[in-house]
Amino acid sequence: MRGKAALVVGLVAGYVLGARAGRERYEQIKGQAEKVWDQPAVQGQVEKVKAFGASALKAVPGVVWKGAKSVTGAATQPGTVSERAQRAARVAKDSAAEVADTVEDSVEEAEKAEKSATARAKAAQGGSDSSGS
Repeated sequence: MRGKAALVVGLVAGYVLGARAGRERYEQIKGQAEKVWDQPAVQGQVEKVKAFGASALKAVPGVVWKGAKSVTGAATQPGTVSERAQRAARVAKDSAAEVADTVEDSVEEAEKAEKSATARAKAAQGGSDSSGS
């Protein structure tokens, strides 16, 4: 019984001491991350990525609108119902492909911007680590 009590006391003591050390380390890491995040170089890149994301996604509605107009135009041209439906389906497929390409291009550009911002943030962090030590 005494061994079990000692084990429980040891576990509790280890947990309390470990939690304190863990919290201190967490606060230390958090402080360093905030220093890097607040650097003007990092914030400049964050703003660039935000602006790029907003501008890249603005292209998508225009392509969707253009596709919708094309499908409507194809469906309203003269011909039988079957011919109009086939024309509209072809145009809709082409329009969907164009929208997909535009979205894909936007995603690729956003990924490039993210990689660039990440590289610059790491470079900024490297500079702050060497000057702060």
